[in-house]
Amino acid sequence: MNNPKVFIIILNYNGKDTIKKCLDSVFYSDYPNFEVAVVDNDSKDGSFELAKGLYSKFHFIKNSRNSGFSAGNNVGIRFALEKMADYIFLLNNDATLEKDALSKLIETAEKEEADIFSPLIYNQKNRIWFSGGKIKWLKMKAIHKNQIPEKTNPYSTGYTSGCAMLIKKKVFKKIGLFSEDYFLYYEDADFCIRAQKNGFECMVVPDAKITHFEKSESDLSNKIYWLVISGLIFFEKNTPRILKIWVRPYLHLRKVKNMLDSLNNRNKYAPIVKKAYTDFKIWKQNFTPTPKS
Repeated sequence: MNNPKVFIIILNYNGKDTIKKCLDSVFYSDYPNFEVAVVDNDSKDGSFELAKGLYSKFHFIKNSRNSGFSAGNNVGIRFALEKMADYIFLLNNDATLEKDALSKLIETAEKEEADIFSPLIYNQKNRIWFSGGKIKWLKMKAIHKNQIPEKTNPYSTGYTSGCAMLIKKKVFKKIGLFSEDYFLYYEDADFCIRAQKNGFECMVVPDAKITHFEKSESDLSNKIYWLVISGLIFFEKNTPRILKIWVRPYLHLRKVKNMLDSLNNRNKYAPIVKKAYTDFKIWKQNFTPTPKS
């Protein structure tokens, strides 16, 4: 049986509370042909040293700064492609694999015409966290579906989550790596949209299961800031031209609502959202749209 070479890329940043569980689950995966690269975004909590001590035969790459999700993972992806990986599997450092999850993903990927695959992702309460993704262009939102799938067979999705994402090497060769316009959030949706524009398909494999402990929930202020600014960047880059007639006034209304929330103390996160709008304006001044092919 042909077992394609899989490189599992685990991006770590101050993941001391979760990295051991993550690496343990990877180590005990029943898939027979994989290597692991732990890319560290300059952690300060000793998690990188802990990981090296636990699994010295894995590959370890230490970045000199916290460069964010896209740039950090891109370091690992380049390394994996140079090592002749057939597949790249991105896995969050706060996620754990079921023993057969990777095997089921690869089994499906080798049979299907699709190119980007997601397992069914559960949260720590054993509830579904991601069962597919949908872009709501008019509301400027990327939605995680969290219902139990009606289908037991693999099915198409609008995008897959970067929490756990299996990608064929040919996708990178065609469209490049993750966009480094994003520091955190929406880079996965952006990557999938670019892939789909180039003829690739995204798919969920419900038989493959992982658990995501979502460490980001511990710092909601930081999460909200990056969700807002990254969402603004995503829709600036990807909204179909015909829909931008609606999106611009809709965005203006959102800004007005946030201003009123701030003035009336209706939302404690309103100043954070305002800062995201301001920083997005600075980003936009330097943004060069990609020419249409």
